[in-house]
Amino acid sequence: MAWRQHVPALDSAAAGIRQASDAWDAISDSFCGTDNWPVDEKGYADGKVKRDAEAWKHVEVFLAHGPEVLAGVRAAASGADYVEGPISEDLRRLRGIDTTLERAGQIRHEWDQVMALMDACLPGSLEIYASEAQEIRNSEGWHYADELSFQGPALARAGDYLASREDPDQPSQAQRAHAALARSTSGNRGAPPASPPAPPVSNPAAPRRSR
Repeated sequence: MAWRQHVPALDSAAAGIRQASDAWDAISDSFCGTDNWPVDEKGYADGKVKRDAEAWKHVEVFLAHGPEVLAGVRAAASGADYVEGPISEDLRRLRGIDTTLERAGQIRHEWDQVMALMDACLPGSLEIYASEAQEIRNSEGWHYADELSFQGPALARAGDYLASREDPDQPSQAQRAHAALARSTSGNRGAPPASPPAPPVSNPAAPRRSR
């Protein structure tokens, strides 16, 4: 259950992507005319660059923690969880998250290769081209950030539910009953019960048949 510690980070990352998207939606129309085409092209482009950059930071969080949480959720979920219950819909939403994470990971890997190549071929000029390369990476990654804004909360909710249900620090009712029985048996073994007091001699009890 080590994966459960990463669930809050994924929940926060999904919220961060939604916030970046909502912030852009709130102002994007102001750069466009009545036909919805940009009239302030620079302002429109700069706004998208800012949105993509902010969203990519949260995609990185999913790449770092998402696969481990996803594997944990799938191992902890039962077949019944997919059919009905509080996380059935969330589990169904996770069917495409493997592809989302894989494609986002490929974008990051390609960007790392480009950075290494520029550093080797153009020593001293990496800072000049790094910003442009980052914009391209973030722009290509926006599609997957948008996917994670829907899939990510489902993963976080399912992970939180299953982690609390399968919490190893909280023994099950059967385990608690077994431990109580073991303690009771151990206590009885160390101190045998005292014999009942003998009846008075003047009025002896009538003999009883044992069953």
